[in-house]
Amino acid sequence: MRIGELAARAGTTTRTLRYYEARGLLPARRDDKGHRTYDEGHLRLLRQIRTLQDFGFDLEETRPFLECLRAGHPEGDSCPASLLVYRRKLDELDTLIGQLTQVRRTVAGELERAERARDALAAESLVPGGPEPGCELGGLTR
Repeated sequence: MRIGELAARAGTTTRTLRYYEARGLLPARRDDKGHRTYDEGHLRLLRQIRTLQDFGFDLEETRPFLECLRAGHPEGDSCPASLLVYRRKLDELDTLIGQLTQVRRTVAGELERAERARDALAAESLVPGGPEPGCELGGLTR
């Protein structure tokens, strides 16, 4: 198939395919007129790239999976190099999850503190001669 058909079937653009070719991820054959030609194997490579990128892998991290497919393995993640990339990605995700968990705790603590301050201000504003609220205190729902 030609580059336009491959791009359409893969749900991408011809520009993206040329970029992948330039990066060495999608080798193209040339016909006698110099046009790029592709087959179903190329479509499998593109689907592997897309799947991994959907999971958050960067383009370079897809390389071992593609090499595994090109080596004839039925799945791109059955080679040792692919498994190593999976492990590194899991470590990266675990680190990010830990960081996000800490940020969430901090934001939740700030919310609790702010709600207590709001409630205290609302209670003080009900006392005769108490401070005037500087913001609207209606609807004390959380």
